[in-house]
Amino acid sequence: MTGVAALLAGLGVVAIGFGLLSALLALLQPFTDPLWIAANLVIGVVLLGAAVFMSLDSLRERMRSGGGRRAGKYGTSAVVGTLLGIVILGFLGFLSSRYHHRFDLSEAGVHTLSQQTMELLEGLDEDVTMTGFFSEMQSPEASALLDRYAFASDRVSIRYVDPNDDPLLVEELGLDAEALSRGVIHIALASGEQTSLSEFSAANFEPDVTNALVKLVKSTGKKVYFLVGHNERPIAGESEEDAFAASAESYGRAAAALANETYTVESLLLTSLEAVPEDASAVVIAGPTRPYLPHELAALEAYVASGGGLFVAIDPRAQTNLYDLAAGWGIRFGDDAIIDRQAALFGQATSPITDDYAASHPITERFAEPTLFPMTRSLEVAEDAAGIDVLIRTGEASWAERSLDASRESGRVEYDDLDVPGPVPIAVAGTPGGAASAHDPHGDAPPASTGRVVVLGDSDFASNQYIDTLRNKDLFVNAINWLAGDVARITIRPNMSRASSFQMSQDEFRRIQFLSLFVLPEAIAVVGVLVWWFRRKAGGAA
Repeated sequence: MTGVAALLAGLGVVAIGFGLLSALLALLQPFTDPLWIAANLVIGVVLLGAAVFMSLDSLRERMRSGGGRRAGKYGTSAVVGTLLGIVILGFLGFLSSRYHHRFDLSEAGVHTLSQQTMELLEGLDEDVTMTGFFSEMQSPEASALLDRYAFASDRVSIRYVDPNDDPLLVEELGLDAEALSRGVIHIALASGEQTSLSEFSAANFEPDVTNALVKLVKSTGKKVYFLVGHNERPIAGESEEDAFAASAESYGRAAAALANETYTVESLLLTSLEAVPEDASAVVIAGPTRPYLPHELAALEAYVASGGGLFVAIDPRAQTNLYDLAAGWGIRFGDDAIIDRQAALFGQATSPITDDYAASHPITERFAEPTLFPMTRSLEVAEDAAGIDVLIRTGEASWAERSLDASRESGRVEYDDLDVPGPVPIAVAGTPGGAASAHDPHGDAPPASTGRVVVLGDSDFASNQYIDTLRNKDLFVNAINWLAGDVARITIRPNMSRASSFQMSQDEFRRIQFLSLFVLPEAIAVVGVLVWWFRRKAGGAA
């Protein structure tokens, strides 16, 4: 074919090809407009028919020649190859609809369920039904997130309900209009336990859903006390300190993280008591700056000796008398501050970032990402300390600066012979006096004669300001898990940050899908045919 006939033939082949491809894909996923398929096929047939009609004489002569027979042979092979390729693509599409596999190509793996969630789903011993009450606008975002749970476990089933389509179910579950306007996820176990979740967002979706599921299927019944009365960091809910409890310096989010693990969290004023309450699974002392009374120190010592779990975090130069208590366990606090100019928060050498963990300890053995310690001090374990091991060290380029007064006066910090070179211990853990227990840190319960302690030279790391940074939350919660004897709960929890996304309705998504799969590729093919024809015409004219 030559001239206009060749152009019409090329355009006809493109139209028929995209019409057949659209029809094939419509069988697998019916989002293609039937009118588009029919229009392509009709236009393609008309254009090809016109091209053949305009070239009848030349086609007869060409078919009689040897070149025509060769062209027919190779043309037939090309058509058969094209049809075979389409069949293979259709077969692959059919297989993909039957056998699923998900790939997460994001740098931080933000579309992959966390280790905590996967372990929870793998351990389910009864079926879970998650019902999403979302409007049509909210549905694509919610379904993309909830489907990960169903994909990860056969025990999880997902269904979506438009609140306007099933008002009886909404009334049965007692869902109010305000919650439905934000979207609701109702989680129900086969045993009848159920809960509803409405305060969530795309940024915190997995932590919120997983925590709600944890509260349904796992309940520790254990209590964690936060000591108060010595200027320790408060937790939310203290009537006289509510404003401060919500501030960056408090432990409100740390307490909430424990509550999400189904621990009961309360404040404890030990001054008015003779001993630590018997129902205490762990006691947290975070950042005290005032001295304890003698009977309080004795109560804490007796609590650990009787099998309790104690978390102690004391900032540099804090005016407290807990140092003698720690020294009795073989733990000494340095009168210094860690400096690290290579691995630290940007522009703050006193805020080291480290991933030098004790690989053999359950608190940190699964850590692959670093933690941040804003203004921390060194710790030292005595050679004769039984059962205490270093948990975290700072980097090779760090040091413990002991000339704090001189450095403050001069405004400069430089390493000298008085300082302690890195790596420097900043966190320790163990069973005081329990040498045998130190060799088996994975035990699910503390020994009967001795308790467990976790001691750090910084309390800022778990404050509201920093607890969601890097793996700080995992360090704090895992430490409490270990102190309370819940080693099976130690895990890596979901990241709070998520990849940014643009939300669209189903119709908008389908239009974009249609444009990208059919309209744009066909437009490119048409342009290609036009360019070929004009070049061929120009070459013939020359």
